[in-house]
Amino acid sequence: MRKLKNEELDRLSIDQFKNVEKIPLTIVLDNVRSLNNIGSVFRTADAFLIEKIYLCGITATPPNKDIRKTALGATESVVWAYAEDTLQLVQRLKLEGKTTLAIEQAEGATMLNDFKIEKGRSYVLIFGNEVKGVQQEVVDLCDGVIEIPQFGTKHSLNISVSVGVTLWNFWSKTKK
Repeated sequence: MRKLKNEELDRLSIDQFKNVEKIPLTIVLDNVRSLNNIGSVFRTADAFLIEKIYLCGITATPPNKDIRKTALGATESVVWAYAEDTLQLVQRLKLEGKTTLAIEQAEGATMLNDFKIEKGRSYVLIFGNEVKGVQQEVVDLCDGVIEIPQFGTKHSLNISVSVGVTLWNFWSKTKK
């Protein structure tokens, strides 16, 4: 098997990306500290055609050289906005009719593999701080909580890995 060259990958241009149909999914980063994690989220959002990213609280925003290092240009393709208060943002997104879901370990959470996507519904996935997770008051406001099943000793994934696993799951369920 021969590895493909970059020019063989049939990548979208930024203009094509902005005009292509996205999956009905928005990401909210709730006080994410690591610039590398933020950049990785942008890159993954680009890969799976996500509608928008909201950067909240202490989450850094582009332009930033450390975000750019891992985003590899995805800050130019993926639509994003900054919101100072995650709770107020989630309240507004709910009023817009979006289904809000914290990605967290919580009582009564639905396991990611068991979560059913409803056609015609727009979703918001909220990912939290690397240490503290999604703020409890944000979890309380959400329509639900999704947990990524884990079976080892750590029961903790890096946020960029959590985003990758969750977006792949949503993408594959949306495109069925």
